[in-house]
Amino acid sequence: MAVINSLVWVAIALGAIWTLFPFYWAAVTSLKRRGDLFGNKWMPFVSFDPSLDAWRSLFGVPQLGTAMWHSMVVSVAAATLATAISVPAGYAIARCPFPGRMRIGTMFAFMALRLMPPVALATPYLLLTLQLGIRDTLLGLVLINSTINAPLAIIILSGVFLDVPGQLEEASWVDGSTRFGSFAKILLPLVAPAVAVSWILCFAFTWNEAMLASALSFTDARTMPELIIATGGGGGVNFQAASTRSLTVMIFPLIASLFTQRYLVRGLSLGAVKG
Repeated sequence: MAVINSLVWVAIALGAIWTLFPFYWAAVTSLKRRGDLFGNKWMPFVSFDPSLDAWRSLFGVPQLGTAMWHSMVVSVAAATLATAISVPAGYAIARCPFPGRMRIGTMFAFMALRLMPPVALATPYLLLTLQLGIRDTLLGLVLINSTINAPLAIIILSGVFLDVPGQLEEASWVDGSTRFGSFAKILLPLVAPAVAVSWILCFAFTWNEAMLASALSFTDARTMPELIIATGGGGGVNFQAASTRSLTVMIFPLIASLFTQRYLVRGLSLGAVKG
């Protein structure tokens, strides 16, 4: 037993190192001067003298505050819109009668939409936004990201609604409640953690989305991932700028995860244990 416990702790330590090392490397790179970037220099004060020049340059970037604000607005709005669409859609899939295996086919269709690579959607979305006049706008990014992430939220919520016994609604109907009343007063409070998880996942995927953002925006709707991509150019990659911007873009998701951790645990465990 002691050997097994030791192996478990070793596995946990290796997993933690594997997960946290990229953050450490980004932090170390952000403290290096250009001459210290290459070579076996990964210990500050030991193998190189740290410098805050990259961080000073970061706060001198005029697009930083605007890009951070754009990312926040687009992520919150897209996650909210996708979740608002997915709640009634998931309920309809779970409760409406489907002939044969059409319900399963519908779920596979949503899964296929979510697994489709963004590069396959870049050209259609580019033409669509041009026709609608919403290219390089926050509205265009909100609509596209909510469309991309809604299938994921629908898959999560439909499964959670299926786990809620239908007898709860039927009992409320006997007492005179309407379908909407039972949905709003009984089902929604029960699945609220799953709704929160869906919103958080949609927020995270939108916050990290870079390819479509770079294809559909130039100046007026630039987001933080696009600002990170801009560190590469004809003269090579500015590793210090990429590191500082990458670490900065992590701030809001880390804060959000700290405040929503209990909802994530409850939402992801819904339906895991059946009595």
